[in-house]
Amino acid sequence: MDNKIKTNDPFRFTMQALWAIITNSFIIGFIQGKIYQGKIKNVCVPGLNCYSCPGAIASCPIGSLQAVIGSYEFKFSFYIAGFMIFIGALMGRFVCGFLCPFGFIQDLLNKIPFPKKLKTFKGDGLLRKLKYVILIVFVILMPLFIVDLIGQGSPYFCELICPAGTLEGGIPLVLMNKTLKQTIGWLYVWKNVLLIITIIASIIIYRPFCKYICPLGAIYAIFNPVSVFKYHINSEKCINCHACADICPMNVNPLKNPNDPECIRCGKCRSICPTDAIEYDYLNIRSNKNSLSTIKK
Repeated sequence: MDNKIKTNDPFRFTMQALWAIITNSFIIGFIQGKIYQGKIKNVCVPGLNCYSCPGAIASCPIGSLQAVIGSYEFKFSFYIAGFMIFIGALMGRFVCGFLCPFGFIQDLLNKIPFPKKLKTFKGDGLLRKLKYVILIVFVILMPLFIVDLIGQGSPYFCELICPAGTLEGGIPLVLMNKTLKQTIGWLYVWKNVLLIITIIASIIIYRPFCKYICPLGAIYAIFNPVSVFKYHINSEKCINCHACADICPMNVNPLKNPNDPECIRCGKCRSICPTDAIEYDYLNIRSNKNSLSTIKK
């Protein structure tokens, strides 16, 4: 079974790596310690990739959403909201599994050997609701209501929580800019503490940031059950061996709900299924992993 589990991993790993490189291809930014300011920066990428990363050529949708909500002009951006709705409705949390640089980093960290990996724990289910609270409080309400004298809010999630921003943007920029080094304060220390906790947790637990913290994952999770791209269990093929549920790193049971909000479409369940009972579903068109033919529902 181990060989079957690995069949999907090289493709997903390659796609994650290529996407991370493409979306952070402004290499000179890492050399000069500068942020890319070209026109492409007005466009959002699907996954969580910090705007302040020296290599980032586009914007993070969560950072962009906070910037719009926190603006003193309070102009609601139909582009940003529409972009996230479109991506979510199209593929749900497939973005988390294949197109998120910080998700890719967590995947790499989890490959580091550790005496006892933690798959689940008491309170895990309840803790997963935290990302929805963070989305509402830090991404929406705080930038909207906690403002300065001219009515300008701040991207509080980025400033106070986001470890991706610290790793991809904060640390590289501070290392490359002497003036920034002189301005380091308690906030920078706090963000690095959160980053260290996230790194350690990612070694022990599979994708803790995605499971418990990420507000973008919370948005896409809402669309998972209704997205164009879905999973389907072929009841005629399924033998109820529960291999799919046992292998799922996100602790999802495909037999109960193949389109659970927590599913990131990593494909491990499909790779382990001995009867190929888990199929892709595109708007009522289903495709088995070992066949190019499609069968209408």
